[in-house]
Amino acid sequence: MTQPTIIGRARPAPDLLRTALMLAEHGIPALPLRAGKVPFGNCPACTGNACGGRPNMKTPGPCQCPGVCHAWAAATTDPTVLASALWATAWRQAVAVAYHPGGAGLTVVDLDTPAAVAWARGSLPATRILVTTRGQHWIYRGAMPSANAVRPGVDIKSRMAYARWIGSGTGSLTELPAAVRALVDREETTPARGGVVSSIPACGEWSVSVATGCRHTERYVRTGLERGLTMVRSHTESGASSQAFGVARFLAGQHAQCPGPCGLDVLAENIVAAAVSVGVPEPYARRAVANGLNTRHGAAV
Repeated sequence: MTQPTIIGRARPAPDLLRTALMLAEHGIPALPLRAGKVPFGNCPACTGNACGGRPNMKTPGPCQCPGVCHAWAAATTDPTVLASALWATAWRQAVAVAYHPGGAGLTVVDLDTPAAVAWARGSLPATRILVTTRGQHWIYRGAMPSANAVRPGVDIKSRMAYARWIGSGTGSLTELPAAVRALVDREETTPARGGVVSSIPACGEWSVSVATGCRHTERYVRTGLERGLTMVRSHTESGASSQAFGVARFLAGQHAQCPGPCGLDVLAENIVAAAVSVGVPEPYARRAVANGLNTRHGAAV
């Protein structure tokens, strides 16, 4: 399949739909982002993962729902879908446009800190670079599995992820290097059955006694935590580290408006333990969870 051509640097457009149609014309699947620069919630038929949770499937592919649903999977290059009446409400509420790198045959190395950028400059081949609000996106030609927190301040966005569109950057696209693929292979591989990754102490239980400044009920927090832990434990072959990052980020976001303390350290230990239980090396699990708590839900570029 012919790789899409990345268009020239784009200025912020008042008409987000026009930007999405422009991306689609160049073979780059697009979708709207709501306040917080996160995808719109699932459609009624899929709310609460009633459909099985399309984004959690191991094989990426387009969303089959007629409206904006299932985050990155909803991204499309079909102009009739983007401009359809079913998407019109989302566009009226949208604050930004995102694209699906993997759907365009691309991989984005998302560098969120100056230290991460310095690491990339010394470790990765030069390619198309886009300056973001917190760091840089290094864009390579070729798709691969996505993963968060593969090293401090570094996420990989490709087959099962979205990236906010803020321009195409500068420099020539180069082929996806083995050094980038190795980041996910090392982070996500589960050891052979029977192997010992690490042994961590039993986790404490979250309660209002450790969260005296939390505005949520104990039942609410525990229910959310258990759902998150179940998602982490379901990734027995790959992706548990990325899932742990996502759960930590989501839970931190729920407490963003609390006066605190909220006992997030207790929640973090439970998430780490869940990731370790399915084979993630403890240092990777702790780094992923720490990065998730620090990022806050929806704050990533």
